[in-house]
Amino acid sequence: MSQWPVHAKIAGPIVLIGFGSIGRGVLPLIERHFHYDKTRFTVIDPDDSHRGLLDERGIAFAKIALTRDNYRDVLTPLLTKGAGQGLCLNLSVDVSSLDIMRLARQLGALYVDTVVEPWPGFYFDPQLGSEARTNYALRESVLDERRRSPGGPTAVSCCGANPGMVSWFVKQALVNLARDLGVTASAPETRAQWGALAQRLGVKGIHIAERDTQRAKRPKPRNVFVNTWSVEGFLSEGMQPAELGWGTHEKTLPDLAGTHPTGCGAAIYLRTPGANTRVRSWTPTPGPQYGFLVTHNESISIADYLTVRDASGVVYRPTCHYAYHPADDAVLSLHELFGRAGKAQETWRILEENEIEDGVDELGVLLYGHARNAYWYGSQLSIEETRALAPYQNATGLQVSSAALAGMVWALENPTAGIVEADEVDYRRCLEIQTPYLGPVVGVYTDWTPLAGRPGLFPEDIDTDDPWQFKNVLVR
Repeated sequence: MSQWPVHAKIAGPIVLIGFGSIGRGVLPLIERHFHYDKTRFTVIDPDDSHRGLLDERGIAFAKIALTRDNYRDVLTPLLTKGAGQGLCLNLSVDVSSLDIMRLARQLGALYVDTVVEPWPGFYFDPQLGSEARTNYALRESVLDERRRSPGGPTAVSCCGANPGMVSWFVKQALVNLARDLGVTASAPETRAQWGALAQRLGVKGIHIAERDTQRAKRPKPRNVFVNTWSVEGFLSEGMQPAELGWGTHEKTLPDLAGTHPTGCGAAIYLRTPGANTRVRSWTPTPGPQYGFLVTHNESISIADYLTVRDASGVVYRPTCHYAYHPADDAVLSLHELFGRAGKAQETWRILEENEIEDGVDELGVLLYGHARNAYWYGSQLSIEETRALAPYQNATGLQVSSAALAGMVWALENPTAGIVEADEVDYRRCLEIQTPYLGPVVGVYTDWTPLAGRPGLFPEDIDTDDPWQFKNVLVR
């Protein structure tokens, strides 16, 4: 685009927490799409390796690690500096999303994040049971805060690529599927209407199906964890229990499954780390593939959002989970890590745009079990397109940073919505803002099922009556 649209004015101060790969990637998007006062823009991060990008722009940088003890003292003067409503964009790790969200709203500021992040120690605390270390538990803490403090300044929770953008893809995919199946229905506007549409279409489940083929110019060295986005973030979520929204079509719980006695009840967890739990899935370019069942907020929020209830209780819910095949170097890094008895490599490296030879991050949603079997809808963003669109990021990063941009715009346009999840915002408006950064956005049907090629040379416990049972998806 020769001239990027200015979507909104940020009248008050801006605080960006975290200046890692996504923080650096969102910086040029903020510059393009908002009017704001640069003298009231502050970036906070404990690592000053990239502060030169801010110094050359005249943007303030604070080399600070936010903690339980100091976050109020650090953030309060920054978010109340001058007139106008402030905006806090939280892209950090090891900083409590809930505490920062609560403070921002108390100060009258808008808030956007990409994950429900806890304070340090949560992910790797051996004293916590599997249930307590789940994203289900983290999400419930945000929902509890919403119940205690309804309305007020807008806070958009979990608004990255996934969670975030994929919830908007699910809605667009449902609309496309209804059109292609010839199902006449009014455009859904409410949560109940979206659930009813998914039920009417016969959608049994949804994979957040991703394949990252970005390839480094240099091979991965031994004892180095290489990834296309935050290594720390990937290790944290990868060591949590695998989690999935649990659909009403499922017949039996997996042997290693646990359920939650409280909360929305939309999900289960497995007593295995997500980064070492594989599932069968499908994306357009490679076709059938193995992915990792890494826990993500959207696995729970989408299943919860599309749940249909009547007087007797839950009558419909789709199974929903992540099926993630990261870049090949990241797969090798995981294999190496688990081979080291779970001990993380001493060196971590995030592939920057100039270190990548080629590749695409193909990220979308696979809606399955309906009359046309399965439908994938999503982004096929290449590193070459990314370089042409925006600096300081690879394809994976741009999918995340552009979703955060959409969340910021929506919050500014709806400043008194209270605490919301990405499933609850206007998907059409958000995709309108984000699509210019997503490369080809396509919908593809497939006749693949998890039973393809099975049974093979060895006996398997599979359900041939219903290909889309989770027991057929899970790799044993």
